[in-house]
Amino acid sequence: MHGDEATIRRILTELGDTWAVVGLSSNPDRAAYGVARALQRFGKRIVPVHPKAEAVHGERGYASLAEIPFEVDVVDVFVNSGLAGAVADEAVAGGAKAVWFQLGVVDEAAAERVRGAGLEMVMDRCPAIEIPLLGHTVSPHSHN
Repeated sequence: MHGDEATIRRILTELGDTWAVVGLSSNPDRAAYGVARALQRFGKRIVPVHPKAEAVHGERGYASLAEIPFEVDVVDVFVNSGLAGAVADEAVAGGAKAVWFQLGVVDEAAAERVRGAGLEMVMDRCPAIEIPLLGHTVSPHSHN
């Protein structure tokens, strides 16, 4: 199972609002760019993590998770599956509450390590797809 609905809801609504987006650069053609924008619209602070350390959507970028000088709640992983495990381990070491592997990012062993460390884990899903599915239960005042 790559992330049940309760886990997805908990990560999106209860675990905190600071999301490190690993693989996020200023390239608008990449999926991470649009997903980060969707997270911002949902009220999350995004932290771009990319070797170029570019600022994206008005937020300062960092070259690695270890360089972020404040706590991160969720680490959203947009790197290929071969690199994702190392990012997940870094997220655990850095004190994140959850790790989210994007659509197409699958590493079962890494997911087990994350869960074994007591963190929430979602794999092969996209928060930009899941957010609208939360529906009215998140914001009773929305009329969409």
